[in-house]
Parts: sequence; structure tokens; C-alpha cells
Amino acid sequence: MQEAVILLVEGKNAGDSSMGPALEKVGYHLKVVHTGAAAISLITSCQPHLVVFDASTMRSSGVRSCLRLRRALGDTPIIHSRPAGQPEDRTAEADIYLEHPYTARKLLNRIRTLLPADDTAEEVVRCGHVTLYHSKPSVVVGEQGERRLTPKLAHLLEEFMRYPNELVSRPQLMQNVWNTDYVGDTRTLDVHIRWLREIIEENPARPELLRTVRGKGYIFNISLPDTD
Repeated sequence: MQEAVILLVEGKNAGDSSMGPALEKVGYHLKVVHTGAAAISLITSCQPHLVVFDASTMRSSGVRSCLRLRRALGDTPIIHSRPAGQPEDRTAEADIYLEHPYTARKLLNRIRTLLPADDTAEEVVRCGHVTLYHSKPSVVVGEQGERRLTPKLAHLLEEFMRYPNELVSRPQLMQNVWNTDYVGDTRTLDVHIRWLREIIEENPARPELLRTVRGKGYIFNISLPDTD
């Protein structure tokens, strides 16, 4: 279950178009207000982890209110939702802009990309100083900042993290990551290895973490804590 507090700003007559039920269903703690002024008033006593401003259910564009929320909340993520056909207005300073119609799943996916990963939800894999977050997906290496991954790169990295300091063959990667036994053309693998190194290596041209064993595969070379 999610612990995050979501502030949903929507019109009183949102009705069936309200995203509130979908947010509550996945376990977010939901606070609902119906005007920008009410949102500003609420954040003086309740600091939300994220704001969804659904201007499509209101008479106002919500741009000025979003800007006021940005000034009051600092880096707190804001999603601005507008009616179909209305141009995107970046002066709202939201993190993500959505245009109706869209599904609840799309909104939830956008929320997950903006919120910190939940360590208690079995969505974190750690191996030495490398931390992989499934829900975003993203990776943190040592003291470096968080870097986003494509789902395929996350899958590839997890395969290496399952076998630290062991040889992982190219056929194994093709089978487990791409679900194919065909290894006649592995240019796709080569490209993804290069992309992954650009994200996790200090110097991708001279990789230390993900080393090539010529003609065999790769070794995820990482220091693990002593278990003795």
C-alpha cells in the first residue's frame, strides 16, 4: 500500500470523471479540495507528497493556482490536467501536463514516476552500492544521483544483479531479458549494454562495474558485504 498523501484539486461536479476513487483504490491517502484557494489553505496544515490539479473539471484553467502552489510547495510534484483541445501552458510550472481524455492507469503511472520509490513494497533490489527501483524504474549507484531506466534496461540490470561477480553469458541474457534463444544477431544486446554503462559507469569507455569477458559474456563486478 502507498503511504503518500495526494492532494486532488477538482471541481465539485467532477462526478464519474473524478480520479479520486482510482487514487484511493491503490492506497494513497487522498485529500480533495474544489478550488485553488482551498488547496493553498489546506497545505498550511497538510504537506502533500504530490498535487493533481484537474482543471478539466473546473471553470478555471488552473494555471495561476498551480503557480501559487509551486511557490508554496517548492519541489513538491504537481500534475496539471487540462480539457481536450486546450493548449498546454507551461507557465503553470507543473512537472507533468496531461490532456483529457486519459485513463486512471496513465495518471497512476505518472504519479509513480514522480514519487520516491517505496522500499517496503518489495520494489527495491540492492546489490553492493547499486540500488534498482522497479516502480519507476531507476537506479542509484553509490553517491551518484538517481538515474531513470527504460523497462528493458531495468530488466537487463536486474539480471546482472542476480549474479554478482559471476559470468553471465550472452545467450543467458538473450533468453532471460529478450525471451529468445536466437543469438545470431546480438546488436540489440550490444546497444543496451552500452546504454546501461552510460548510466551506471563513472567512465563508460573504461567500465569497472560491468566488464566484458571476450567471447563469453559479462561480469557484474561489485563489492559485497562480508557475511562471515
